[in-house]
Amino acid sequence: MTTTSPTVAAPSRTRIAAASLIGTAIEFYDFYIYGTAAALVLNTAFFPGMDPVAATLASFSTFAVAFVSRPLGSAVFGHWGDRIGRKSMLVVSLLVMGLSTVAIGLLPGYAAIGVMAPVLLVLLRFTQGIGLGGEWGGAALLATEHAPPGKRGLYAMFPQLGPSVGFIAANGLFLVLGEVLSDGQFDSWGWRLPFVASLLLVIVGLYVRLKISETPVFQAAMDERRIAKVPFAGLMRHQWRRVLLGAGAMTIAYTLFYTATTYCLAYGTTALKIPRTTMLALTMIGVLFMAAGTVASAMVSDRLGRRRTLIAGTAVAVVWGLVMFPLMETASVVLVGLALAGALGLMGLIFGPMGAYLPELFKTEYRYSGASVAYSLGGVLGGAVPPLVATSMQASGLGVITIGGYVSAMALLSLLCLLALPETGDETL
Repeated sequence: MTTTSPTVAAPSRTRIAAASLIGTAIEFYDFYIYGTAAALVLNTAFFPGMDPVAATLASFSTFAVAFVSRPLGSAVFGHWGDRIGRKSMLVVSLLVMGLSTVAIGLLPGYAAIGVMAPVLLVLLRFTQGIGLGGEWGGAALLATEHAPPGKRGLYAMFPQLGPSVGFIAANGLFLVLGEVLSDGQFDSWGWRLPFVASLLLVIVGLYVRLKISETPVFQAAMDERRIAKVPFAGLMRHQWRRVLLGAGAMTIAYTLFYTATTYCLAYGTTALKIPRTTMLALTMIGVLFMAAGTVASAMVSDRLGRRRTLIAGTAVAVVWGLVMFPLMETASVVLVGLALAGALGLMGLIFGPMGAYLPELFKTEYRYSGASVAYSLGGVLGGAVPPLVATSMQASGLGVITIGGYVSAMALLSLLCLLALPETGDETL
């Protein structure tokens, strides 16, 4: 293994930071507009005739499909990313994700083509997950494998900010549409505009990514002929335990985010009768806290260590799960905003160091595969499940306090996984 990263000129590092942030922001914009649409309108557009709870569950189920396909995308893109390079896979993943998103925006609803509408919706959502499964690992490696010694947390902060930027762009557009369009216009065609607008963003992202260079760490591995023939097989043979523990450590970040942004958005607008635009605005404010937490924790992790920083944030999340829903139940705009800001701020504190921590857990020969699969598997339990569990708990009459208990349980699971993992901040790539 190489002991130091080759020297990279400062302007090149700036381009790498920009490419990892812009590309990831676009990919997550695509992913989040679906989550917002699932909470607001897809239940009626694609699942009419059901009672409201059943339609919402069906809508969230299509949302969950992408989390199931993300590990598959991680394995496929990870294999080729570890075989032929990080850069090329980042270009392909952006195309897969972007074109699937545009197709969703153009897809006729149930009223036009009947049962084929939800079938095609699920298929396109599955393809979205494939694309995003390959995106995050490549972007994180692009940043960390270019980073100078002692600054991997700082550089990996940029792809970690992508979700915040993408979410604000997605929800901001929905918020504007909610203000300028009537409910009938929004439900009929307005919700499609954010999906179609993705085409312009993809063009920008491709322009940026086609100008980046391959990472020096991977280039050195190629020069030294240290490329695995079947990276995923080597990963499962030598570092499978870190894959599972890394996935478990990621679970609470997903749980906090999707409980706050997807379930709470639906719950706030339906059960609490808070206006749609108000809930969207509160969620966007919460995501600003998430961005601040991401920056702070990523930088702190270079000084205090990844593991210690992650353990602190996860321990607080165990407690916050029990606080969040009593605040939501007040239906006070201020306290609901506090509940969302607390959850998303904690998500940022946990998410920030992960951009460096997950890649650092794995060897160069299968780092793309290992980081991507761990990240995506965490999403199955922490991203796909919470909206479904929360909606089912609400429908069964258990009360939203039990949903907070579920969030705390996921935080405890992540905490135990972190305690079983090593510190990596001082290790070389």
